[in-house]
Amino acid sequence: MKKYVPTWRDTEVRALSDLAGGFFAREIVAQNEKWDAQHHIDRNAWLEAGKLGLLCCSIPEEYGGGGGTFAHDLAVFDAQGYAGDLAFGISVHSGIVAHYIHEYGTEEQKKTWLPDMATGEILGAIGMTEPGAGSDLKAIKTTAIRDGDDYIINGSKTFITNGASADVIVMAVKTDPKAGAKGVSMLIVDLRDQPGFVVGRVLDKVGQHGADTSELSFTDVRVPMSNLLGDLEGQGFGQLMAQLVQERLIIGAQASGAMRRAVDETVSYTKNREAFGHSLFEFQNTAFELAECQTIARTCEIFLDHCIQAHLRGELDAAEAAMVKYWLTDKQCEVIDRCVQLHGGYGYMREYLIARMYEDARVQRIYAGANEIMKAIIARAL
Repeated sequence: MKKYVPTWRDTEVRALSDLAGGFFAREIVAQNEKWDAQHHIDRNAWLEAGKLGLLCCSIPEEYGGGGGTFAHDLAVFDAQGYAGDLAFGISVHSGIVAHYIHEYGTEEQKKTWLPDMATGEILGAIGMTEPGAGSDLKAIKTTAIRDGDDYIINGSKTFITNGASADVIVMAVKTDPKAGAKGVSMLIVDLRDQPGFVVGRVLDKVGQHGADTSELSFTDVRVPMSNLLGDLEGQGFGQLMAQLVQERLIIGAQASGAMRRAVDETVSYTKNREAFGHSLFEFQNTAFELAECQTIARTCEIFLDHCIQAHLRGELDAAEAAMVKYWLTDKQCEVIDRCVQLHGGYGYMREYLIARMYEDARVQRIYAGANEIMKAIIARAL
């Protein structure tokens, strides 16, 4: 079948995608048993990604980044999905944390953090979710109260990607606990040798076993007021809402890559696996199932293409970003589930890529705002 080439993939972006695909296959997927056992990916993999130019691709060169557009980052995240990996926290590091700092940071903050993030020498995390606040970010309880020239942080975060490994975290906090959404601010917190900061459990998840997903605790952690993102306190909720549009597009790119890989893997498997004297692919049910899965994957890719183009023009709104996140992750889970079925018993064995993809896909419908929240966002725009 003729390969679809999205309109945002020019020659340079396609070359970056190929480079990223090789990196994920060689450095991440090939060592997944090691990463799974230790529940994190070694720093040397991050450093290698930095050397190849796969980190912070759309951050300007003056801050150490690749100087590209967000299409370059999306090509990397799509390649990650196609490789069958969702454990390497590159999308959080490059696509989310770096962009909070670049969009809202001072010149000093940008020069302090972004160059070393681009090389992989500094690893970033984002601190939104708390034990009692997930999709409802205005309900966070972690406080940052002024004390002289510092903020004193108290509270906890959970489900934090890169949490136990991170050197820096961009955190949502309440600088005015009584002001609801208007009391939310974003702070940059240096986690290295930080008194009062404790890494709790590295969480045991259904999938993404190689991902460092952690609980974090902050007790009287002192952070300079100069680490505030934005000109004033209380701008954090608006910053979160603006950046979540891009975050949801990232998840769509990973979902699209994963769907295409699931179909490719299953076509190959069914053409080589025999039953009753025929390849599985020769049975009409198998062929029709794969025809439907391929159609789903292709239509999702074209919708993603449309939304990426809108984002590159600065025109993607919250409702369409919610559509991408909800629709593509729902379809990711559906397509991979159907592909597992066509693998039979082997589809349930973790030594097969399709089984690992099945485990990893489920959380895509939950983080960055559960899909039910996405439907509410879409409905409000009708």
